[in-house]
Amino acid sequence: MEFRHEYKFIISISQSVILKERLTGLMKRDVNSGEKGSYEIRSIYFDDVHNSCFKQNEAGIDPRAKYRIRSYRLSDERIVLEKKIKQNGMTKKLQQKLTREQYEILKRCDDRGVLKRPADKELFFHDEPPLVKELLSLKQMRLMCPKVIVAYERTPFVEEAGNVRVTFDDNISSSTKFEDFFSPRLMKRPIMPVGQTLMEVKFDEFLPEYIKETLELGKLSQTAFSKYYLCRRYSL
Repeated sequence: MEFRHEYKFIISISQSVILKERLTGLMKRDVNSGEKGSYEIRSIYFDDVHNSCFKQNEAGIDPRAKYRIRSYRLSDERIVLEKKIKQNGMTKKLQQKLTREQYEILKRCDDRGVLKRPADKELFFHDEPPLVKELLSLKQMRLMCPKVIVAYERTPFVEEAGNVRVTFDDNISSSTKFEDFFSPRLMKRPIMPVGQTLMEVKFDEFLPEYIKETLELGKLSQTAFSKYYLCRRYSL
């Protein structure tokens, strides 16, 4: 996947309701939205013993990368390892689907942050996809371990022209209860002020003018908002 533009806007709930209504007649719903039109996303973010990813995000280092394991609808049917790269204001994601066993091993660390492996289920580097090997290597060399869960309810809209994706993320919250990653009882801490939500606009080379006009982007204030950064800041 090539680098994509990614614009973020903090908007009010009332603005969100209006924009969602406008987009309903203009863009398609994501195929994964279901009847409700939204779904919960949870991501486990990794960092090393020096909190390098957090500090790079805070300092705005360019380029930088983050590693996360993502699930949808509190289910282990689709678990994805992602490496998100930010460079020159644009983003790119590398993805690898995980089995439940791979997930369990990747998230496991001992008190020193070192990868732990069950003796009867050894995970060999040469048998794994490149992205899994990369994270396994970082877990050994930099003691990369799970640091925070970022959870939210996403309402997505898509458009083939420009490969546009407009998403609204509500109820953004953080947790460090990794053992409850798939549980509906996960204890979470809200990180957004009451009455606010996050809108993200992502596209490849161009954003169709009719979408830009519908969203009134010129009247909204763009932000460098990072769900990961704020959730980590609350958990440190």
